[in-house]
Amino acid sequence: MPVPVAPGRLPLLGHTLPLLRHRPDFTASLRELGEVVRVDLGPLPAFFVTSPRLSHEVLVTQGAKFRKGAMFDKFQPYLGNGLLLSNGPFHRRQRRMVQPAFHRDRVAGYVETMRRATADLVAGWRAGEVRVVEDDMQGLAVTIVGEALFSTGIGAPVIAEVRRSVFTVIKQGMVRALSPSFVERLPIPANREFDRAVARMKAIVLDVIAARRAEGVDHGDLLSTLMLAQDDDTGGGMTDQQTYDEVLTLLTAGIETTAIALAWACHEIAAHPEVEARVHAEVDEVLAGRPVTAEDVPRLVYLGRVVNEVLRKYPVWILMRRALVDVELGETTIPAGGEVIVSPHALHHDPASHDDPERFDPDRWEPERATRLPRGAYVPFGAGTRQCLGNLFAHTEIVVALATIAARHRLTPLPDKQVRVKFTSAAYPSGMLMRVEPRPR
Repeated sequence: MPVPVAPGRLPLLGHTLPLLRHRPDFTASLRELGEVVRVDLGPLPAFFVTSPRLSHEVLVTQGAKFRKGAMFDKFQPYLGNGLLLSNGPFHRRQRRMVQPAFHRDRVAGYVETMRRATADLVAGWRAGEVRVVEDDMQGLAVTIVGEALFSTGIGAPVIAEVRRSVFTVIKQGMVRALSPSFVERLPIPANREFDRAVARMKAIVLDVIAARRAEGVDHGDLLSTLMLAQDDDTGGGMTDQQTYDEVLTLLTAGIETTAIALAWACHEIAAHPEVEARVHAEVDEVLAGRPVTAEDVPRLVYLGRVVNEVLRKYPVWILMRRALVDVELGETTIPAGGEVIVSPHALHHDPASHDDPERFDPDRWEPERATRLPRGAYVPFGAGTRQCLGNLFAHTEIVVALATIAARHRLTPLPDKQVRVKFTSAAYPSGMLMRVEPRPR
């Protein structure tokens, strides 16, 4: 079957301009053209998959026939060969070695770090003051992941540098990934800023790894877990470069999703009084005035549904894969080497899968309703063998942070200030100003 071509293609640039200018609207519109649509990234043709059915095939059923795609190749010179970007046997080896760091018991051990970091943040809030919520939540996500990785005292300089640089790497990296290759070689301010941010992060993280090697002490954090990990098949561990690549992967992938979700969760809870009332009632009942613990997380059922709904509404924009062999997707043959794009954002906003998708509705995650979702319709952390290993860590972190905030505070939006959205790799909130109101104890 001939594959329809998305409108707006230009010579040399392909669909780069509509992709960058109208990101979610452009990708959402493609489902009207068919289940597979051609989209050109500059001169590179790609196959955009619009349906949950075929997205599930790409990510899960036929996942072994794909590797990471061109978008990830663009990141590799800067972010290394960690789990986010690696392929084949090396990826399987690294995944085996990293996986124990995110075992359920290990994640439970980081709940106190998550709670304490959130408590430290809100301890600085004053009644009636206006906070820039996206800044607070970005800082909180950096602190939690940074302390889990590097421990509190030892990691302070690294955490400060990550807070300074990581969002530059993420935002400018996405622009590079979707642009023709010559763009990243242009002597423009954005490129210089990106290169400096990567260089700063690399230098300070490698210094910490070298110091840890010389010290030879297990600090009980994620970095120690990575440095002590041994491959059961070969008996070898990670080199300093491999450890660095995994650390940078955890920093970039682990901070962005959580920071965005936390900010939008604060916004959506405040915008829906009935949701806020149910969150507060559940937090008050489960916690009964004490700090949240790991045992409380599964008991905060409604808050967990709120988090699921935030992750549905504000997920990663696109993922890419490259076919290793000819692959049949529906009535389309993807040739070996062909690039495939899946959009979690478009899938999560497809009215064929999600009733009234623009409405914030945590009750859509009640078990009876959630089980009716088609496979592939909800992929906030990807799916299959490349599903994000940090998904439980991130979900737990968001629940713990929101419960800690809700136990003592309300955040109310300013009626005359509308939140702007800046789309890069996901929907970043901008100008999310909210007023702090203490809750009665």
